[in-house]
Amino acid sequence: MINNKNVPRIRFPGFTDAWGQRKLSEIADKAVDNRGKTPTISEDGSHPLLEVASLGNGTPDYSKVTKYLSDETFETELRAYIKKGDILFSTVGSIGLVSLMDANEDAAIAQNIVAFRANEKFDSKFLYAMLSTEDNQYKAQRIVMGAVQPSIKVSQLVDVEYCVTENIDEQRKLGVYFLNLDNLITLHQRKYEAIKDYKQGMLQKMFPKEGKNVPEIRFPGFTDAWEQRKFGDDIESIQTGTNLLGSESKNGTPLLKMGNIQRGYFDISKIERLDESDTVEPENVAYYGDFFFNTRNTMELVGKGATWLGDSGKYAFNSNIARFKFKDLDTVFFNYLYNTEDMTRQIHARATGTTSVAAIYPRALETIEYYVPSREEQSMIGELFVKIDNLITLHQRKCEELKEYKNGLLQKMFV
Repeated sequence: MINNKNVPRIRFPGFTDAWGQRKLSEIADKAVDNRGKTPTISEDGSHPLLEVASLGNGTPDYSKVTKYLSDETFETELRAYIKKGDILFSTVGSIGLVSLMDANEDAAIAQNIVAFRANEKFDSKFLYAMLSTEDNQYKAQRIVMGAVQPSIKVSQLVDVEYCVTENIDEQRKLGVYFLNLDNLITLHQRKYEAIKDYKQGMLQKMFPKEGKNVPEIRFPGFTDAWEQRKFGDDIESIQTGTNLLGSESKNGTPLLKMGNIQRGYFDISKIERLDESDTVEPENVAYYGDFFFNTRNTMELVGKGATWLGDSGKYAFNSNIARFKFKDLDTVFFNYLYNTEDMTRQIHARATGTTSVAAIYPRALETIEYYVPSREEQSMIGELFVKIDNLITLHQRKCEELKEYKNGLLQKMFV
């Protein structure tokens, strides 16, 4: 009789045999172990040194590599080299993170990573996916030693038992399937990062640089110089929100707090709510196009501001947030103007308090200077950046959905 505990809940068609328990030493060999070796870093080296930050999804992420080795160091200070298909396993810090080594034969691993090499009966892609499951990473966490700098002994790790299929065809199907999922996640991650970089570049070019009154890039048909203004000239009113208190356990009106305001957008993944019996005054409710300002926070975070582009009339805001009403500004445009480097620098210069508790009084903003174009150009710039932000959000959500999908399947397709 097949033991259901040794059978995955989801399998590819044609595979029915139960999986078996095997120690790590029975399915893979320790191939490269640089523990105790701290190679000399070279400023002009060409050999990337893979550290724990480079691990965690599919093949190593070279964009996170910050250290390189010279040819001499690579050849003389490291006794063994990682190969394509090796499983890179972190043994210090974020213990249990794994990646599957690609074909880069010029890379080296830091002393907080060990490389395992699948033996002839096992597929390396399968072992990588197997070691990626939450349950199997928990097995590594159970043998962690040390509180200040947690680590594991490889001599103990190789004795940990894992449930595996010995059918090489099933291994290959599983390995390829999850590596393709990783590649898809990486694709959306790169698109997300590329669009974020594009946005930062456009913010630099579509708003005038310091000392200039025209931007580097403009929409066709606009040639007039931007008008210099002061914050105090454009402000019509400033109003803080409700003193009613919210919590995650209440079920009433959602409440925007200072932690929900980011630089140029709102993060409502964590939101408190008021009590169902609380009455919210209309002036304490957020409406589309309202610009909000974080009056209190740490010195680093105080002064964050964003235009509310969510539903009108459904969210309250509390007394640590100020809503600004403007006389002649497109608030969607102002959202991006406000979060340019020049404006951020001016805002921080007006903060008072300590590193941990700081405030910016709205009246202190009145002397901030900036340049604005015609309302038509403001509107077009605002619409462009909203579209860019929507693309960023799309790829970010796709990444998160794919990661959740992958984690769910890992739990169901492995034992």
